[in-house]
Amino acid sequence: MNTVGRNQDRVDLKITDGIAFVTLNRADKHNALDIAMFKEIDSVIRSLRKNRQIRAVIVQGRGEDFCTGLDIKSAMSSGSSALSLLAKWWPGKANLAQRVSCHWRKIPVPVIMVIQGRCWGGGMQIALGGDFRIVHENASFSIMETKWGLIPDMAGSLGLRELVAKDFALKMTMTADVISAQTALHHGLVTEISDNPLQSALNLAASISERSPDAVAAVKTLYTRHWQSASWKLLALESYYQIKVLAGKNQKISVLKQSKPDKDVSYQPRKK
Repeated sequence: MNTVGRNQDRVDLKITDGIAFVTLNRADKHNALDIAMFKEIDSVIRSLRKNRQIRAVIVQGRGEDFCTGLDIKSAMSSGSSALSLLAKWWPGKANLAQRVSCHWRKIPVPVIMVIQGRCWGGGMQIALGGDFRIVHENASFSIMETKWGLIPDMAGSLGLRELVAKDFALKMTMTADVISAQTALHHGLVTEISDNPLQSALNLAASISERSPDAVAAVKTLYTRHWQSASWKLLALESYYQIKVLAGKNQKISVLKQSKPDKDVSYQPRKK
């Protein structure tokens, strides 16, 4: 077993045998988001985007809840704190509050959210940035911003529009209702319910890790960036990414693994 990691006050990162475990580490506050946690999540995402050795990312919360949302007293303790969350140099670019959700989408490996307990407000926005959400039956979900006279502005809408019908998204956001894991599954908001969501996430990560990292990265990019693109563009990009993966050594390794399953051969680190 090959393990490396770094511990921070708010977020722990451990990489074991190609799987990156990101743990929200503020259990005493139910993993509520303060400025330091925003910054640490952002830093972890940046480091994982550059890591060509990892095959999957698992994001979890320590304690009984995944994340109960914004620690309003701490995050809004001063005007400069609020400004650090919302400031951006260009309207179409993500600010710090948005990066902790949407930049999981930029990591070229599957990002699996493991959720127990409350996944509310900012926690819900973070979870929407993942590729998969595997949840315990005790999990609950809420987009809570309208309770405070606000709208959700942490980029979760990117994932929400891909997962659920618009009327359900509107209802969930406008009412700020809390929904159960079963309701979330029914509407496609989560991937599956599991008695042991971490083990289910590990099984999924292991299954995907059996495939070429180049192919997995290309599929994630194609589906995440271009899911709603025009038909002609999607067809063109399918061909483009296929040529890219065919030009790499990992595609040939995939063929070898299928034709000679007893042969001990490993994939190379993915292309950039």
